[in-house]
Amino acid sequence: MTSPQKIKEVFERNAKAIKLRPSMGKSTGKSTIRVENGTTCKIEGSGWNLTADIGTEQGGNNAGPGPGVLERAALGSCLALGYVQHAALMEIPIDNLLVEVETDFDARGMFGIEDRPPGFTKICYTLYLESPASDAELKKVIAEVDKYSPVRDDFSRAVPIESKVIINRT
Repeated sequence: MTSPQKIKEVFERNAKAIKLRPSMGKSTGKSTIRVENGTTCKIEGSGWNLTADIGTEQGGNNAGPGPGVLERAALGSCLALGYVQHAALMEIPIDNLLVEVETDFDARGMFGIEDRPPGFTKICYTLYLESPASDAELKKVIAEVDKYSPVRDDFSRAVPIESKVIINRT
């Protein structure tokens, strides 16, 4: 188990390195998604292998979580990790932490029925904390993470998307 002290040391070392050499803070992430068996997506990225799919009720194989589950997981895990990191950085103890992410969705948009957005209509998360720290200390941690969470930021603002299509004829 990684200790809060170790988390703090690594966070501070990385922040110092990026402050001294801002180019160290810039990177490009890449994941590759290959479709197999009709709807099963094999995902590779940063040394990890994941599987995503849609359920049989949607014509899929139900071989893994769907994109909505992965979106909720991305947001929830980014927040959870951020709370742990910032609590360690601020030397505020957290004994237990749980994040629940809930999304509302209207499938009419995805099927082009009525003029509705095809994605989530609402995202809500609940943070459950167990800590001997004061409410004021915990609110400071939460405010820092809400301000600096990369995935929370991605979900809360429009991020430009570029696409490229390459067609190979068989």
